[in-house]
Amino acid sequence: MTPGVTIGEFSRMCHLSAKTLRYYHDISLLVPAGVDEETGYRRYAPGQVDDAHLIRRLRDLDMPLAEIRGVLAEPDAAARQDALARHLDRMEAELTRTRDVVASLRRLLGSEPELPVRHRRAPGSPVLRVSAWLARTDVSDWCGRVFPELYATLDALGTDPAGPAGATYSAEFFEGEAGEVVAFVPVDAAAVPPGDDRFGFLPASRYAIAVHSGPFVDCDITYGRLGLHVAEHDTALPDPIVEVYLVGPGDTTDPDGFRTEICWPIS
Repeated sequence: MTPGVTIGEFSRMCHLSAKTLRYYHDISLLVPAGVDEETGYRRYAPGQVDDAHLIRRLRDLDMPLAEIRGVLAEPDAAARQDALARHLDRMEAELTRTRDVVASLRRLLGSEPELPVRHRRAPGSPVLRVSAWLARTDVSDWCGRVFPELYATLDALGTDPAGPAGATYSAEFFEGEAGEVVAFVPVDAAAVPPGDDRFGFLPASRYAIAVHSGPFVDCDITYGRLGLHVAEHDTALPDPIVEVYLVGPGDTTDPDGFRTEICWPIS
């Protein structure tokens, strides 16, 4: 007789049905300690209970079976923990994204307050800047990296910002799969080191401006309403749209407190 507990007993121990256990055996995910040669009955070792519990929870988290098999096959405990931690990090990020989208949808379904729109003729200004050709899905991570680097550069030069940071978004960024994004921090002209190509110039322009209050995930709503205003009252230019982060992640950890100035170029 093969040692261990029956599939029924093991099922009660780990809260996995016998059908599920047989399937996991068939795909070599959780192989019984032995199979009776005469009856074909599966028997499990008590030490397999922990693996069964782990499998059940990882399936509840939608981890693919192939990844679970890799985790269970990992002989090193630390490596197994690292693999599990990476999956949990992905799940937490996805949960945060889902919550943000749900909250955004609730705000979209609510009543729309009046959106104040003003006009401003902005003079050209020197900026410390960095640019990249980015897909829309990569912008958040990229900005999270480059803005601290821009401020660190100014700090190393002993230069203070001359205003809030911002970014420009090319027409291709909105119309295609990717486009140029330029992150910048304004500086005083006198603070620009001669010949330092890390500095550039934000050209003079006239803008229709609205302030978006709240998380960046909702910015498209303000973009839509501002764009409609421009279509009805102004003449839009194909120049990059400018976002100015009046209150951003560097100022508060609460996305509801973010305030972003959206500047739509007009003639």
